[in-house]
Amino acid sequence: MHERTFIGLDVHARSVQAGVLDGLTGEVKSLAVPVATKALVAWVCAQPAPAVTYEAGPTGYELARALLAAGVPCLVAAPSRIPRAPGDRVKTDRRDAVRLARLLRLEELVAVRVPGLAEEAARDLVRAREDARGDLMRARQRLSKLLLRRGIVWEERAWTQAHELWLVRQRFSERPLQIAYEEALAAMLSVRDRRDALDAAIAVEAAMEPWAETVARLACLRGVSTLTAFALTVEIGDWQRFSGRSLAAFLGLTPSESSSGASRRQGAITKTGNAHVRRLLVEAAWQQRRAPGKSLRTRLARVRRTRDSRSIHARGGTRLAAARGRRSRRRSLGPGV
Repeated sequence: MHERTFIGLDVHARSVQAGVLDGLTGEVKSLAVPVATKALVAWVCAQPAPAVTYEAGPTGYELARALLAAGVPCLVAAPSRIPRAPGDRVKTDRRDAVRLARLLRLEELVAVRVPGLAEEAARDLVRAREDARGDLMRARQRLSKLLLRRGIVWEERAWTQAHELWLVRQRFSERPLQIAYEEALAAMLSVRDRRDALDAAIAVEAAMEPWAETVARLACLRGVSTLTAFALTVEIGDWQRFSGRSLAAFLGLTPSESSSGASRRQGAITKTGNAHVRRLLVEAAWQQRRAPGKSLRTRLARVRRTRDSRSIHARGGTRLAAARGRRSRRRSLGPGV
């Protein structure tokens, strides 16, 4: 292992800095290397027994795939898990690349799983839908607040078909206001249509292999629709690499803690994980407020499964409902109970 050449790369869109550590002599050097993937892979392959690492970031996994295809070990490091000295206040591309090379030699880096091309494409589809959802929320907020400034408020359930018909009928005597309102309404309707189109595309993709079986199993759980199941499938990828505790840590659902000596203090969840999946799971968890067995969608999803599978999902739903009941009773009785 120590006879390898350890290469740390600080990768940017228009520049790549390399830190090269000779595992045998300990010599370290830093240099600028080609940005284009093919040229960079050729340069790496020219080094004696190379092992490469770089931080996960906006440049994606294309470089990692190319290096692995060329037979070069490549570790994509989790940025949040890279050790940094508290007193180190100097950060440059050169220093970062050299640090990565040294940490790779010491095996102190935590690897990020590199998804396949199909998995990453499906993940991009899910995240495009997530972006559309956020855009729709902002568009609706702007539209409703424009009306609120004029004292116009919809008193019933919002964003239903009746509400949207009411919005279309609104008229204003001031021409500038009417133009602004029509633009805000058109923007909201456009984003809604984009979200609906992405929902339809996700439904089609979720029914195809290799996602269909996992999506069908997850959809048997209360609160987990096809969209949520597909997002969980493509975001988590290989479920076998997690236990219950490690999955919660991966998603940032474990409680924060600040303990010292005899004192132990736990706080809110860490939120240092996959935010997309965490939001979906939190939304799904709200469905546990109802008693098990009252969801038509869940019952229909379970009909297509085997008897053993239905039994597992039913027991899981009962266990989650019981856990929520215990927490609710404990909260109602107050602290210390």
